[in-house]
Amino acid sequence: MDVHLRDLRYFTAVAEELSFTRAAERLHVSQPALSKQIRGLERALRATLFDRDRRQVRLTPAGQALLGTARRVLAEWDDGTTAVADAVAQQQRTLRVGTLTAIGHEIYPRAVAGFGRRQPDWRVELRSFGWDDPTAGLRDRATDVAFLWLPIPAADLGYRVLLSERRFAVLSSGHRLAGRAAVEFGELVDEPFVSLPLPAGPLRDFWLGAEEGQDVTVTVAAEAATADEKLEIIAAGVGIGLVSEGNATVYSRPGIVSVPVTDLSPARFAVAWRRGDGRLAVQAFLQACVDAVPDVTGAAHTSASGT
Repeated sequence: MDVHLRDLRYFTAVAEELSFTRAAERLHVSQPALSKQIRGLERALRATLFDRDRRQVRLTPAGQALLGTARRVLAEWDDGTTAVADAVAQQQRTLRVGTLTAIGHEIYPRAVAGFGRRQPDWRVELRSFGWDDPTAGLRDRATDVAFLWLPIPAADLGYRVLLSERRFAVLSSGHRLAGRAAVEFGELVDEPFVSLPLPAGPLRDFWLGAEEGQDVTVTVAAEAATADEKLEIIAAGVGIGLVSEGNATVYSRPGIVSVPVTDLSPARFAVAWRRGDGRLAVQAFLQACVDAVPDVTGAAHTSASGT
C-alpha cells in the first residue's frame, strides 16, 4: 500500500479545517480534486476517515487515529527536506529567489549587489513561477526567498512590503474606455475579466478587484498562468484585467492600454520567506531588499505587520 505525502497533507488540511471548502482554499486546489484525493486515501487505507454531510465534516475514529501520525510524518519530512536544502545551499553557496512577475524599479539588481557585499562568496539564482504557485516556490521549498504580491496565502510565511502601487485596468487598444485618463471600478464590473488560475487563491480575487471581505462578482472570460499570457489574452480582446502600476509599464506592448483605477486599494509588492528561517544568507538578502527600496523610490521603507 503506497500513500504519498500529498495524501497526508490533504487529509491533515481537511482534518484541521473540518471543511473541504476551507481546506481546498488553504491548499490552493479545487474542491473536487481534494475530495477525489481523500476518497483515494480512504480506499488505500480501507477506512472511512471523515463523516460528512451537507452541514458538517467530522473525523471518524480512524481519522483521529491517522491525524497524529500524519502530522508527525509531515513534520519530519519538512525538517528533512529543509536540512537537505540547507546543506546543498551551503555547499553551493546559492540563494534561490522566486518571483511571479517581472521585478521593476531596479529592486532586484540593487538587492543582488547589496547581498553580494554581505555574502561575497554566494550567488543568487532567480526562478520564475506561474500564478498556480502564488508563493513562488516557498511553499514547496523550491526557493529560499521570493518576491510576491499580497495577499500571501500562507500563514507560515513572513514578508516585508517593498512597494505600494496603484492598480491599473489593462484594456485592448480598441476598448471603449481605452482613451480615458482614469476609470472607477464600477465602470469595469460588467466587463469580462482575464483572471489568475484558481490555485492562486485570494490573490486571484485581489486581481479581479475584490477588496478585503468582499466577494468577486465579475465575469471571468479566461484564465492566465503568467503575466505575459494575461496581457496577450487582453490584447486579443477576450477580456480586461488588472495589473500594478509598475507592471503596466514593464509589460506594455502593442494592442493594449493601461488606465489607473481610482477607487481600488493599492497593490503591495513584498519580499517573503518561511517563518523561522534564520539562515544568515536569507537574512542578508532580506536586508539587502529593504536597503534597495529607498534608493529606488526616494521614500523610507515601511514594513508590513506580516513579519
